[in-house]
Amino acid sequence: MAETMSGVVLTGHGEADRLEWRDDLPVPRPGTGEVLVRVAASSVNNTDINTRIGWYNKSVRGATDAPTGEAAEGSWSGDVLNFPLIQGADCCGHIAEVGAGVDPARIGERVLVRALQTVPGPHGHPVTWTFGSECDGGFAQYTVARAEDALAVNSDWSDLELGTVPCAYSTAEGMLQRADLGAERVLITGASGGVGAAAVQLALARGAEVTAISSAAKADALREMGASRVLDRDETPAADSFEVVVDLVGGPGFPPLLDALCPNGRYVVAGAIAGPIVELDLRTLYLRDLTLLGSTTQPDTILPDVIKLIEAGRLTPNIAQVFDLQDIHAAQAAFMAKTHVGKIALRVP
Repeated sequence: MAETMSGVVLTGHGEADRLEWRDDLPVPRPGTGEVLVRVAASSVNNTDINTRIGWYNKSVRGATDAPTGEAAEGSWSGDVLNFPLIQGADCCGHIAEVGAGVDPARIGERVLVRALQTVPGPHGHPVTWTFGSECDGGFAQYTVARAEDALAVNSDWSDLELGTVPCAYSTAEGMLQRADLGAERVLITGASGGVGAAAVQLALARGAEVTAISSAAKADALREMGASRVLDRDETPAADSFEVVVDLVGGPGFPPLLDALCPNGRYVVAGAIAGPIVELDLRTLYLRDLTLLGSTTQPDTILPDVIKLIEAGRLTPNIAQVFDLQDIHAAQAAFMAKTHVGKIALRVP
């Protein structure tokens, strides 16, 4: 095993120049109960950019593309990050080495690494952290993960296609399970992004009738994906029209989303790309018996449930663009331009 590897390190909170390509990173070694994964592919996610710019700090009140710099230190979990950090919430690769207590037969296994991981926390309560935030992630040639977080996958999807799955699809599946979505009418905001597009597919797999919110330029792509209707971002959804709202946007468009719910409707949120501070009329909430749900922590069954759907051929990969990991600045710039539908994949050398 080589002693050094190539990858991208985050040297501190700030702009994209805080991401540096290096060829002299030490190859990590798996400890007890861990595996070393040779990374084949990753992808670009909002959480990587949010962590870089410090957006999770509560002092930040604007949209996720607002630069915040050093003043907004804070991680996805609220803890101060340790730099340098190898980011990358997504990882598809092959197990190259195992630590003590892990079956050596797993070497060579093709795996997806769980993006949202449950770890022991203070006072005996488990906490959730993100791969590539509270620990090094997939933006390098090798990474270490707990054996139980490296999940075998048997699929004809390419490594690049699978590399778009762990963060976006598990977030979307976690939201739909949290809202207990069935064959109902569902409204999905931010539907052209990685999580939104995954939510469209996963909702359709449940027999739901999907209405998507996106820009007019992306409407045809979402209809081809299976959305029965696509609303423009400036269009107000009809009142009393949906049993479930899946929201990844937040911001000033939040109040009409609650109005769009039927009585006893469920609203679930796992993102706020248009801004985290919203206006809530409590009368709308309690007079209509609505349920508001946040979705972060995931049961360990979430990613396996997604993998089962992939292996059964019930999901379709959705890659908009592919970049080499070394071109991470260009990849994140393309992501922030928001002209794509689906995921921007990263090829690891």
